[in-house]
Amino acid sequence: MFFYENPPQIGQAVVWTRLPDEYRKPRPTAWAEANKAGAEIDSFLEGPVFDDKGNLYVTDIPYGRIFRIDPAGNWTLITQYEGEPNGMKWLRPGVLIITDYLNGLMTLDVASGEVKPYLTRRNTESFKGVNDLTFDSKGNLYFTDQGQTGLHDPTGRVYRLTPDGHVDLLLSNVPSPNGVVLSPDEKFLFVAATRGNEVWRAALMKDGTVAKVGRFFVSHGPTGPDGIAMDATGQLVIANPGLGYVWLLDHYANPVGVWKSAAGRMLTNIAFGAPDGRTLYCTESETGSILMAQLPNPGAVVFKGL
Repeated sequence: MFFYENPPQIGQAVVWTRLPDEYRKPRPTAWAEANKAGAEIDSFLEGPVFDDKGNLYVTDIPYGRIFRIDPAGNWTLITQYEGEPNGMKWLRPGVLIITDYLNGLMTLDVASGEVKPYLTRRNTESFKGVNDLTFDSKGNLYFTDQGQTGLHDPTGRVYRLTPDGHVDLLLSNVPSPNGVVLSPDEKFLFVAATRGNEVWRAALMKDGTVAKVGRFFVSHGPTGPDGIAMDATGQLVIANPGLGYVWLLDHYANPVGVWKSAAGRMLTNIAFGAPDGRTLYCTESETGSILMAQLPNPGAVVFKGL
C-alpha cells in the first residue's frame, strides 16, 4: 500500500458531448474482431487534437472516420476512408498526420477531406500497427508501433522520423507502446506501455539515442495507460481505460490528482483545450462520448511538424 503526504485530489470528468445517433450503426468490423472480442460496436473514439479555432478533431478507429467537433459540441464528419485511424497531430496548418493501424502514417487535408499515405513502411517492412505520436520543437516525429504486442510478446516499437525523412528505431522491446509525449525540456520521452500496465521514461541523449529507460509509473486493472499528455509544469497526465481514470502525476510519479469518468470506463486519450488551456478533454470510447475535467495547470505546448 502506498501512503502520500498529500492525498491526491479526487474529481470527476463530466460529459461534454457524445457521438450523435445518426453516426451510430453497430456492425461487425475486423478491428473489433481482434480488439473487442468481436463485439458489434458503433464507434471507438481516439486521437483528440485541437485546432487554433477551438475545434476538436477525433478519430473513430473501426470505421475509418475523422470528426470535427465545434466549441458548441456539434459534430461534423470530415472524412471516412479505408483505414483504422488512431492518434493525430498537426503536421502543418490545415493538415493532420494520423497514426493509422492499418496503413501506417497518413495525412488528412481537413478542408478537402483527402487522405494520403505519408509513411507506410520502414525499409520495406510493414509496421505492426502504429498507434500514437508527438512532435518536438525541431520537427522530429515520435510515434509508437503497438500492433498486438504485450507481455507475451514485448516487441512493440517506438520510432523517430526526422524532418528529412530518416527513421530511427528508439525502442523495440515495449509491451504494447501506446501514448507518447515529451517532457517540456525535451530531455525525456514518456511511453505508455498499455498491456504492461505502466509508463516508461527514456532519457534522450545528445546523439539521438535513448538511455536509462525505466518504469516511471505502474498502474493496475484490466487495461493499462493509454493516451498521455504533459502539463506546462512538467506533470504527466494519463488516460487509464479499464479503470476509467485520469491520473495527474508529479515529477516523482506521485498521483496528485485522479479524475473519474462519469460515463463508461474506456478513457482512451486526452488533449488540453479551452481558452484557459486547463480543460482536459477525454475520449471515452465505451459510450462514444467526450468528457471534460478541470486540471490545475494548463497543458504544455504541443508542437506541429515543420
